[in-house]
Amino acid sequence: MPGFSLASRLDGAVGGKTATAFDKAFGVKTVGELLEHYPRRYARRGELTPIATLPLGEPVTIVAEVVSANERRMQNRRGSLLEVTISDGDGRMSLTFFNQPWRLKDLTPGRRGIFSGKVGEYRRQTQLTNPDYELFDDIAEARAEAEVTAKRPIPIYPATSSVPSTLVQKTIALVLDGLGEIDDPLPDDLRARRGLLDARAALERIHRPESDDDIPPAVETLRMQEAFVLQTALLQQRQFVRALSAAQRPAAPGGLLERFDAILPFELTPDQRSVGAQLAADLVGGWPMNRLVQGEVGSGKTLVALRAMLQVAESGGQSALIAPTEVLAGQHLRSIARMLGPELAPELMPTLLTGQMPAAERRKAALRVASGQARIVVGTHALLSASTTFADLGFVVVDEQHRFGVDQREALRSKGDSPHTLVLTATPIPRTVAMTVFGDLDVSTIRTMPAGRAGIQSFVAPLAEKPGWFARVWDRVAEEVALGRQAFVVCPAIDAEQVAADGKSDEPADAPAAASGEGNRTRWGVVQVDALLAQLPSFGDIRVQILHGKMASDEKDAVMQAFSRGDIDVLVATTVIEVGVDVPNASTMVILEADRFGVSQLHQLRGRVGRGGLPGLCLLVTEATPGTSARSRVEAVAATLDGFALAEVDLELRGEGDVLGGAQSGARSSLRLLRVVTDAALITEARAEGERVLADDPALTRHPGLAAALERRVGVEERAALAKS
Repeated sequence: MPGFSLASRLDGAVGGKTATAFDKAFGVKTVGELLEHYPRRYARRGELTPIATLPLGEPVTIVAEVVSANERRMQNRRGSLLEVTISDGDGRMSLTFFNQPWRLKDLTPGRRGIFSGKVGEYRRQTQLTNPDYELFDDIAEARAEAEVTAKRPIPIYPATSSVPSTLVQKTIALVLDGLGEIDDPLPDDLRARRGLLDARAALERIHRPESDDDIPPAVETLRMQEAFVLQTALLQQRQFVRALSAAQRPAAPGGLLERFDAILPFELTPDQRSVGAQLAADLVGGWPMNRLVQGEVGSGKTLVALRAMLQVAESGGQSALIAPTEVLAGQHLRSIARMLGPELAPELMPTLLTGQMPAAERRKAALRVASGQARIVVGTHALLSASTTFADLGFVVVDEQHRFGVDQREALRSKGDSPHTLVLTATPIPRTVAMTVFGDLDVSTIRTMPAGRAGIQSFVAPLAEKPGWFARVWDRVAEEVALGRQAFVVCPAIDAEQVAADGKSDEPADAPAAASGEGNRTRWGVVQVDALLAQLPSFGDIRVQILHGKMASDEKDAVMQAFSRGDIDVLVATTVIEVGVDVPNASTMVILEADRFGVSQLHQLRGRVGRGGLPGLCLLVTEATPGTSARSRVEAVAATLDGFALAEVDLELRGEGDVLGGAQSGARSSLRLLRVVTDAALITEARAEGERVLADDPALTRHPGLAAALERRVGVEERAALAKS
């Protein structure tokens, strides 16, 4: 009787040494996780792999034929060297084995097999050193099986140098042979309607297909399983949240919210009104609010959140807004105080709390928070400190959720009694991504922009074809400054020379990683641009200042306030100014090496200008050549101001692996077979099926296979993490 299940620990199925190697290489700890390590492609014994296309430095698994094998003594040290030449019928590469002469008996000319290793280069010829290999049976020795074997696909797995594809294949075969019965996670009627396989057959056919025809039905079945289990987990979490009770926070007639609306110098946009009404209803509902508000840069998300904070404050409750950077936290506080005005601000006492505040100032702020005197608190990770306590935390607002870990968000929520939670993002999320990652949150969208925006024109400065445009960029900035306006210049690093020297970005962790620039080294950092502008005659009277994440907190704040006052004409910065910074007089945004940034990041940066009545200008400077993915990103941003359209473009260009980022929901949401770009209809169907099953059987007593799959995918730790999202 087989002794293990999908939930069994891997070391109990294959031994501790192998299990440790798989855990280290892939994070695989259980039998089920190993069996979800699916092949990335399939090879055929009769098809040799093109050697000319193998990438240097990457682990590969190829099918090739031995051409020659020779052993010789090494000249400079003891021992022998076995050199084997393999071919795809066109190109050749060498295999090198040290002190392994016995392999000569295996690696005879004409033998074919699978070879796995890291591609290196020696004397201009590609090679694999000490590769792992498995030779095919000689057809003459296995005539009866030869025809069947020749047609059987060979699974090629994601691999590392320590765990090659052949080892993955052997280990999975061992596990499949010893695996007991599997309860199917899909309802029988769903499988019947869609003509899907049972769970055991799907695993067998994807890992050990007899022919090409076995693979598509297995993939289709496992893709639906993945969508169904993930969507059901998110729907269950929504049920759990709605089982909690939260303090109701109604707005009072003539109270803080009405007084605030009366002093607003402008009309709310239709979307601000409708989303505001949703938040107001959530705050008096029977369970804690758990809502995501997405909206364009400058669409007024902070205003909507502030109106909800005022509703909470009317019952004496406190609101905490956590922001990813000190610059943004300070900006939020000033913006909130300005909107509240001299009458309401003293009543609510908006208070800033950050890690780099002077000790005495921080103690005063912490006391106002702990006593309940501060009913609106804005801060960074300092809000998560064990020493930060609240009198009555009723509302948590997370700005730019993707910049915070699940545990960090929960640390803040745990300071209150089931507080309402609002997540803000200025990075529009495609519907299928929202459904897959934020499926347990209610999603609201602000699309309409406030009146008075003059718009932004965006242009690509393609230096690969037109290097002379670089000088014109700086002339254009000088022209804007001459009109009394201000400009941002954004660089991908603080010091490009330092990056080149140590190979590491010198931007701190609170700055998002730049997208790849097609492998070219960074040329422009804040340091280099500052030095360049100091030499330009047209910048002789222009006041230039720098800003980056390694500066002291008070220094960063002083620079931003000086720029906001108009005391600085041109701010040369890293992406520390990416979100939230609001300087209405800033009309121009120059982004150097724009191809090193992602689509959403470029859109965020562009949103820093055109915020007042001045028309905005965004110059995307790039040396990326036409036709590359890097250039496509930049051109996509220049082509539209619609962040929702760009989110879809971003998804298609990068794939959801990057777009999903860390598991925002708390589940292991690195998708295996599911693709949010192409599987939108499948995800929607899976969600509907999950809703139907949970409505009929909330405890899943009649769906043991689904319950077991949820427990495996969303175990104790993941279930706790989901509850924090």
